Amino acid sequence: MFLLHKVDMTLKKIKANAANLITVLNMSFGGAAIMASLNEFYSYSVLFIFIAAFLDRYDGKVARKFNQESELGKQLDSMGDIISFGMAPALLMYEIALKDFGGAGMFMTILYISCGAFRLARFNVTDSNGYFVGLPITAAGTLLTFSFFFTHALSPVFYMFLFPILAVLMISTVTLKKI
Repeated sequence: MFLLHKVDMTLKKIKANAANLITVLNMSFGGAAIMASLNEFYSYSVLFIFIAAFLDRYDGKVARKFNQESELGKQLDSMGDIISFGMAPALLMYEIALKDFGGAGMFMTILYISCGAFRLARFNVTDSNGYFVGLPITAAGTLLTFSFFFTHALSPVFYMFLFPILAVLMISTVTLKKI
């Protein structure tokens, strides 16, 4: 009887923390993507960012399924998003396309990351009504990462425009219906 109680309690703890575990995995893959970029393993960085995006897709669904939504989970998700879809894609594409622009390339990278952080903070203090206000950082980061596949065909100057366009879209008041 004691063993069954112990197993039941363990399953309840796993269920209660499943969404946060998925979020931490998302964040971990974002951190791994950053380290891969810094070590010039760009293809691994892209892979890790896409794995983080897959995980990010399901953390909220798992939280809702198990009725485990919480303020902690919301804040943790934002921390994961700024790492996986702010820092990781920005550093990846900075290393590949913007590094040679010196201070201007750094400025564009910091602008993108800062606007992503602002967008996440605004999301966390705004009531959700079925719409996103501004381009979600997950979409911006995935798009920026996806552009990696076209770096051989695109001029680095393209990224001097893409970074601020994505940054402005994230902080804009454009509304997008949640899917």
